[in-house]
Amino acid sequence: MRVGTVRERKDGEARVGLTPEGAFALTADGHDVVFEAGCGEKSGHSDAAYVASGGQPLATADEVWATCDLVVKVKEPVESEYRFLRKGLTLFTYLHLAAERELTERLMESGCTSLAYELVRTSNGYLPLLAPMSQVAGRMAAEIGAQLLKHPGPGRGKLLGGVAGVPPGKVVIIGSGTVATAAARVLMGLDARVIVMSRDLARLHYLQENFGGRIGTRVSSPQGVAEELVGADLAILSVLVPGAAAPKVVTRPMVRSMGPGAVIVDVSIDQGGAAETSRPTSHSDPIYIEEGVVHYCVTNMPGAVPATSTQALTSATLPYVEALANFGLDGALSRDRALAESLSTYKGQLVRGPVAETFGIAAAANPFL
Repeated sequence: MRVGTVRERKDGEARVGLTPEGAFALTADGHDVVFEAGCGEKSGHSDAAYVASGGQPLATADEVWATCDLVVKVKEPVESEYRFLRKGLTLFTYLHLAAERELTERLMESGCTSLAYELVRTSNGYLPLLAPMSQVAGRMAAEIGAQLLKHPGPGRGKLLGGVAGVPPGKVVIIGSGTVATAAARVLMGLDARVIVMSRDLARLHYLQENFGGRIGTRVSSPQGVAEELVGADLAILSVLVPGAAAPKVVTRPMVRSMGPGAVIVDVSIDQGGAAETSRPTSHSDPIYIEEGVVHYCVTNMPGAVPATSTQALTSATLPYVEALANFGLDGALSRDRALAESLSTYKGQLVRGPVAETFGIAAAANPFL
């Protein structure tokens, strides 16, 4: 199989979908690997390293897209890349289609087969290709939230950890998964006052025990969220419904109740955002103020730390890329139900029920499940 990767076009995205290590593994199995020249530079991977690993450089992304059976990326194609989608191509990347109607329609029209990293799911519900980036995003959410509270800037000028005689800042984390856990760990190191909210009581019990009672927990409900957000300094939103749009658990009045200079970091923005006031931002223009509250809603947060993120992500994706190359699309999806779960468009049809419900588009059954 001919496998390729390209430089990411999304604003501020410096990760790369395939590293020289991946190129070496694939070429050792007899596959051809091509890459757009310069695609890995911002992640610390030179063209020379790809070539030494058996990769072949191509001058433009057009050449990679046009000649490969499988294109491995990091983020969903942006508008300038829609023209590359075609029948006979398999695309493996993060897609987050529930927040991308136009991309969904273009994938269907093109006949391209698309597989979404965030939907690879094992029998116990684990999301192995989402977890490493969720760890990065959670840690970043805590760091960024703490920074945005400071001056100069739009925040209220508060130190999350407080000092002797001054109480620490209050942080509300909505969600209890990987993002929430990573964020809570950093915030505890800052000595912030943290409360984690979720409907998953078992998970809240785990976090309470794992962190030695140093965080507060509360079962999430509309009334509970409203009560906890009043006067909060920072809210980190990490609500996930795999493959579907994020529910709006934070209303505009709740945002207003936090008060001027508070901060919201909405990690759920990849799936549309969990606050009524959330809208996507970019690394070049990351924040805006709504209801007096600073909003950070960057849709590709881990792209800001590409060296770390690329290594973490590609270590997780490579076994699946190898399976697709070694067994072909049908063979790989038939052998591995976790990978089959990621199938999003196939033979011109959408096969994701939650996305279909979000957009009112007819969906076909996944033939590999």
